[in-house]
Amino acid sequence: MIRVLLVDDQPLIRSGFRALLDLEDDIRVVGEAGDGREGLALAGKHLPDIALVDVRMPVMDGVELTRRIAADPALAGVHVVVLTNYGLDEYVFEALRAGAAGFLVKDVLPEDFLHAVRVAARGDALLAPSITRRLIDRYVSEPFGTGTGAGLEELTNREREAVALVARGLSNDEIADRMVITPMTAKTHVNRAMVKTGARDRAQLVVLAYESGLVAPRAPRP
Repeated sequence: MIRVLLVDDQPLIRSGFRALLDLEDDIRVVGEAGDGREGLALAGKHLPDIALVDVRMPVMDGVELTRRIAADPALAGVHVVVLTNYGLDEYVFEALRAGAAGFLVKDVLPEDFLHAVRVAARGDALLAPSITRRLIDRYVSEPFGTGTGAGLEELTNREREAVALVARGLSNDEIADRMVITPMTAKTHVNRAMVKTGARDRAQLVVLAYESGLVAPRAPRP
């Protein structure tokens, strides 16, 4: 059962998402909050698998909530997916840097919304190829922080291959298909690469792959 926490200051948005989630046999909403501070308290109380977090809220916004969840060892199993009306804006970038597993625009189709919840619950990042280049454009040339840039030379050939596929926006299941391995082995390769490089999340691993030259950005189509 996938346990979901909804954190959004708009009751109508929360009720809409809850109505969708309540129809699914494998998903249960364990709590709702109207701001980040309340959301943090409920995350500690219910330990959800997924926290769907509005990026812009009063009292404590989604970026700060994401940062606090990512920094708390007791909440290590909580995967944050940020919600936005605006696409890839500065708030979303900062939430990804803070450790969010990905983001969703609020007008997402219901089937895509449900798929995203399940993807995030598996531990995969919501970094589709369509947004990977924009992440690179935003992050490349910015410093990661202590230790993140080091360690690429320590990766095995299979770990390098997995990182290159992450940088192309593939999920763990898709990486497994491409490398002809199990999804668990793919996840292990990615996790070990993150540990060795010091990357805090998959978004940083993507940037490292491009900065190091492991993967070259594709030229945009005319």
